[in-house]
Amino acid sequence: MTTGTNAGAPLMVSVSGLRGIVGASLTPEVIARYAGAWGRMVGGQWAVGNGGRGRNPVIVIGRDGRRGGDAVERIAAGALAMVGCDVVRLGVAMTATVGIAVHHREAAGGLVVTASHNPGEWNGLKPITPEGSAPMPEVAARLVEAFHRGDPAWAGAANVGEIEDDRGATEFHVRRVIAAVARITPLQLIRDRRFRVVVDSVNASGVAGARLLLEELGCNVTHLHNESSGVFPHTPEPTEENLGELCEAVRRAGADIGFAQDPDADRLAIVDSDGSYIGEEYTLVLGAMAVLESMPPRDAAQAVLAANLSTSRMLDDVAHRYEARVVRTPVGEANVVSGMRGAGAAVGGEGNGGVIWPAVGQIRDSLVGMALTVALMARRGAVQEIVASVPRYAIVKRKFPFAPGMEARITEALQGLFPGARADAQDGLRLDFDAPSGAGKAWVHARKSNTEPIFRIIVEAPTKADAAAIAERAVGVAG
Repeated sequence: MTTGTNAGAPLMVSVSGLRGIVGASLTPEVIARYAGAWGRMVGGQWAVGNGGRGRNPVIVIGRDGRRGGDAVERIAAGALAMVGCDVVRLGVAMTATVGIAVHHREAAGGLVVTASHNPGEWNGLKPITPEGSAPMPEVAARLVEAFHRGDPAWAGAANVGEIEDDRGATEFHVRRVIAAVARITPLQLIRDRRFRVVVDSVNASGVAGARLLLEELGCNVTHLHNESSGVFPHTPEPTEENLGELCEAVRRAGADIGFAQDPDADRLAIVDSDGSYIGEEYTLVLGAMAVLESMPPRDAAQAVLAANLSTSRMLDDVAHRYEARVVRTPVGEANVVSGMRGAGAAVGGEGNGGVIWPAVGQIRDSLVGMALTVALMARRGAVQEIVASVPRYAIVKRKFPFAPGMEARITEALQGLFPGARADAQDGLRLDFDAPSGAGKAWVHARKSNTEPIFRIIVEAPTKADAAAIAERAVGVAG
């Protein structure tokens, strides 16, 4: 849901959290109201004293490092205390670090001060459940309703919570990743390779964790934008057009691989040793390969992977190689986590570079993506050779303003365009079918966005010509 405040500045309030322009739509009142609503919600939904020092529920809070985030964190922490929660402040911390700290402390929940990959003038708040993951849509919807109802019931002086700082959460997170990797690949095998790695942490929350993890794995690290200043050196979304500097640095250093994090470090993009952008879709694919390859064949054949309906079918190809299977879910991290829990998935995630490995936590984690990738390289060789072993597809994405009745009209028309296709209507409509050229499998996914007033059509096919032809037909029925 998008609302306009302060001369039209956008305020995004949705199942994905709260985002706005600092000082315009994201004001102290808005921050306090949202944080207070979440504090009241978790304090009422879960038993008082869960993770606390007595009577108060505990909330863990961290921030992605962007400028102004310290003030936002202080306002949010104060609001949480004012609704009767004890607050643990991690300071600059990855979203995954907050999630892991919540679970480790058996806290009532968490809150991350972040606007993900949005530009520097944005900030926001992202809630974390007691399991250390993003809330399911129905829980998030209740939070949105509570926020719009107005001020929460503030506590009296006798019930105001306490606020403390914890600066050891990143080290705990890294130790957890290292321990999980050691169970699937001998650490010495990785360390002996002395991989040369270039990392772009975009001066945000992933700086400390990335360096500590990679050095623990014996890597020689060249660290671009390695200050937690929150001053983004380029547009922070880890897409190809924003990572020219990283690609050049990998070539110049003769590195084995390059990694790019987004500000809250839950997404990871990869650059190969030639300085070529591999992209975000491959992050989950490589992570899944690393986990499946470490299993005895019988266990791998019984394994389950999970991804949303808009994630590349490369994951299906990898699963087929090991005789595993893939569970598809509606778009959204919480939906993927729910699907993973229900199926007992070994690994899951989304095609935006987010990998979820239950051995570490139930949340997207760029450190997990890095660790699994270098573990796979230690066993298999150069990343571009591994990538070349996976069938490649072309993806075309289209979006346009959403209008009432559009979803029903488009999904019905798409079924008519592709008769006989396998349909999945969990989230809009996904159709799987043979590509027009006969070169292999293709799919189209049409859905209304959860976070913006737009409609999306995504197509994947074996060739660019196939993908473009399918997209043209699909967009045509949308008018």
